[in-house]
Amino acid sequence: MASHDSLLSFASLPSILIAINIVLCSFSLSTSATLNNGGFSVDLIHRDSPDSPFYNSSETPSQRTAKAVYRSINRVNHFKPTRSSTSPQSVESEIISDKGEYLMKYSVGTPPVAVLGIADTGSDLIWLQCKPCTDCYEQAFPLFDPGKSNTFKTIACNSRECDSLGEMGHCSSSSTCLYSMSYGDQSFTNGDLAFDTLTLGSSSSSASGSQPASFSNIVIGCGHNNGGTFSVDGSGIIGLGGGMVSLVSQLGSSADGKFSYCLVPLGSTRSSRMSFGSDAIVSGPEVVSTPLVTKNPDNFYVLTLEAMSVGNKRLELGNSSPFIEGNIIIDSGTTLTLLPVDFYKEFESAVAEEIDAERTPDPEDVLSLCYKSASDNIGSPIITAHFRGADVQLNQLNTFVRLGEELLCLAFRPDERLSIFGNLAQMSFLVGYDLKENTVSFMPADCNRMHM
Repeated sequence: MASHDSLLSFASLPSILIAINIVLCSFSLSTSATLNNGGFSVDLIHRDSPDSPFYNSSETPSQRTAKAVYRSINRVNHFKPTRSSTSPQSVESEIISDKGEYLMKYSVGTPPVAVLGIADTGSDLIWLQCKPCTDCYEQAFPLFDPGKSNTFKTIACNSRECDSLGEMGHCSSSSTCLYSMSYGDQSFTNGDLAFDTLTLGSSSSSASGSQPASFSNIVIGCGHNNGGTFSVDGSGIIGLGGGMVSLVSQLGSSADGKFSYCLVPLGSTRSSRMSFGSDAIVSGPEVVSTPLVTKNPDNFYVLTLEAMSVGNKRLELGNSSPFIEGNIIIDSGTTLTLLPVDFYKEFESAVAEEIDAERTPDPEDVLSLCYKSASDNIGSPIITAHFRGADVQLNQLNTFVRLGEELLCLAFRPDERLSIFGNLAQMSFLVGYDLKENTVSFMPADCNRMHM
């Protein structure tokens, strides 16, 4: 791919149009749980937390953080469209398939079967491994058997649900809808598109306390031929993007186009919280909101970043590259924040001018501004992200990350392909998405206290 100075060169690369064009779909949906005005919440489990099967107790906190930071480099490929040779009808984003940072527990079928999937704001389809398996990757817990679910129904290939998949959907010999998704790391999933009941292992906001929230006729991918770099501890992906078959869109009136999350700081023993519907409304005097940019295709959530401030010094994006509306993806699955190369140089220089501490290289050569310090107090400046209509003031936990006992680094990185506002920058904020109003809102919050 050619080098680009802008954050996302939509004009010169129409194949990389990354934005949101929300169409809240009207798939048949009902809830069997009694929800309070459609509001309910679930746990988001960071893959390195004690509640995650990926957790390695022998690692130090800084080692876990370093691995999360280094995973960000591969995550960028998630947003780079590529045509695969796996299937002539398949086109999908390149992705390192088990590198999402947050996991979500849910159940599928009737009776419900528990599943642990990767929560992904950068993709749409909800899919899991299913019996019978033509070829499946090793999985620690039993595969879902659709033949034992009373609510499993395959979908016709001439349906709008199948049409919504575009080139990923095609017909079987029996005229049911098949899906084919391939990934840039040679991972893939192929199987039946189907309806089934989805139960979120969640709490509702009702006075009676926690109870599951079940939704019927949710479109899922039932993968019978899957392989690549997927982990044995999970099964597939929960798509939370903006497309018609994402979880958010399919929840319909139960979510009312609203979801939010509050990400606890790295190293916290608590899970983060993700809320839908009335529970996801972000309100208060400290709330700032910025528009979602509407383009096509509709997988990703895109904002407009106008400038970054380092202390009192404001750095305009247009000073180092042509300014483009809709120039940064907001993504919960990427750890670092990525900025265009020329702008990043100016930004890093401004940060370094404010800090009087001993610089040292990152041994992995991933982050370029690092300091030798056992203390987090290195006099780092206040950094503010100036989105259109919303100034988001970041704390040090959002801007610096500890990669070793004496290694503290700026949690930003240049990238010539695109820009991403990552999850470190979002931690300790309540981040709310309103897909009817096409806005993303930010409010400072103690996410540890919001745990269910």
